[in-house]
Amino acid sequence: MYPVELTAPMAGELNNLGFESLTTAEQVDDVMENQEGTTLLVVNSVCGCAAANARPGVRFSLEGEKRPDNLVTVFAGVDREATEKAREYMLPYPPSSPSIALFKDGRLVHFLERHHIEGRSADIIAANLKMAYERFC
Repeated sequence: MYPVELTAPMAGELNNLGFESLTTAEQVDDVMENQEGTTLLVVNSVCGCAAANARPGVRFSLEGEKRPDNLVTVFAGVDREATEKAREYMLPYPPSSPSIALFKDGRLVHFLERHHIEGRSADIIAANLKMAYERFC
């Protein structure tokens, strides 16, 4: 587990965009079981691809006209129970950090695993997410 002091700036990048940090399994269940419309769930991470690709890609993706109704995040390696609960909603995909999931009315409709993020630019990730927003939001 990473100390919160270390990860707070990384979490803050998404919080400053309007993401709600989910820190307990109960919070994850509450959001996922009561959502309407579209929800973007980001599994945040301390790794370099989260810093260089995932978080900037998410930020760029939200600059378009279409965007998800709800923005939530869990932090792998920090909020263990919340992350494990969030991953249950992302099945059948295996655990992946970072990862980005789009849900519509509680159903997973688009998912970027770490191997879709690692080695790709933030612009490519943003373009991928914007296409999903156009289709589902």
